[in-house]
Amino acid sequence: MTSSSNQDIHHAAARAALGVPGVAALQPGLADRLAAAASRAKQAVGAAPLPAETGIRAEHTPEGGWHLEVRCAVHEDRRVLDVAQQVRERVRTAVTAHLAQHGTAAPVTVLVTVTRTV
Repeated sequence: MTSSSNQDIHHAAARAALGVPGVAALQPGLADRLAAAASRAKQAVGAAPLPAETGIRAEHTPEGGWHLEVRCAVHEDRRVLDVAQQVRERVRTAVTAHLAQHGTAAPVTVLVTVTRTV
């Protein structure tokens, strides 16, 4: 049995969320923005830019599962509720499948926050 890293979970969730029609972008939270501001000097010397999965927050639950929070911007011509429901379902499905592939089946809950429309 292999273990999935937090980064792998972030990647799987970001790919799934960005694949939902109507999602314009993932939005970083305050902690991500502060980290990006602090790393501007690192970026000036060639460090990688802020990754797309900064709109994803993943935590291991005490019960051994995963809780994910997805922050996204939605195109204004889409119904926000429909897009949020699709994001929640696709992210849950993608992360559950990723965990199963790595022999670590665990319950996955997803909370989606639409931060703005564009």
